[in-house]
Amino acid sequence: MNLIARRKDQQQETTTVRVGDVIIGGPQLVVVAGPCAIESYEQLLSTALEVKRLGATLLRGGAYKPRSSPYSFRGKGESGLEILSQVKALTGLPVVTEVMDARDIERIAEVADMFQIGSRNMQNYTLLTEVGKTKHPVLLKRGLSATLEEWIYAAEYIMSEGNDQVVLCERGIRTYETYTRNTVDISAIPALKELTNLPVVLDPSHGTGRWSLVNPVALAGIAAGADGLMIEVHPQPDQALSDGDQSLNFEHFAELMEKVGPVAKAVGREI
Repeated sequence: MNLIARRKDQQQETTTVRVGDVIIGGPQLVVVAGPCAIESYEQLLSTALEVKRLGATLLRGGAYKPRSSPYSFRGKGESGLEILSQVKALTGLPVVTEVMDARDIERIAEVADMFQIGSRNMQNYTLLTEVGKTKHPVLLKRGLSATLEEWIYAAEYIMSEGNDQVVLCERGIRTYETYTRNTVDISAIPALKELTNLPVVLDPSHGTGRWSLVNPVALAGIAAGADGLMIEVHPQPDQALSDGDQSLNFEHFAELMEKVGPVAKAVGREI
């Protein structure tokens, strides 16, 4: 079977995906940064202004959050989208936010420049089919225990509906190791470059679950050929309502951005 996402030969260039004015998959390394969950207007605005100042070109922020426990903070929903819309207008940053339910696609599309499909929904084929019917770029995260083949087939569900604006996001997989939240599969990045023509980004925040490991793993991802990074940043991670342990504060994000440039340059990329 000739899959749409399958690389025809190693000379075929990576497909580029446009999100607002940002190109993913080209010579420039893309950094997506922001909080895991939108908690307030002040929290999102302060984060957006700082990550933009430091070089991020896309803003992430979850209005709807899938959580393992129903008693955890699951996002602000519609009011979170309103905050995201306001901050987008003020900063000019294109935004990436998660869609969990096909019924919310139309409303989220009014705000988001890119849909995120989270790891828990990688094999939600109804949702994949519906976002495939849109023209919106899609960031497709790897499932918790998904093989590369399963992940590529999930992308095919989107692309077979006519939407070829798909970016794959490695965010770690579940293994027997418990020190880190997940095990980052760095080898998946060059492997996907061999198997597909799709851009690949790395999320070392979910991949490690520990802020102290985010920066070194992010740099490893760039060296392995990632087209971008997705980083969780929060003004006060110790007070975050979601995933504070893996979020960088502004100082640590600045340290990452200082190191990204030389590593990117070493592998022929720009920042």
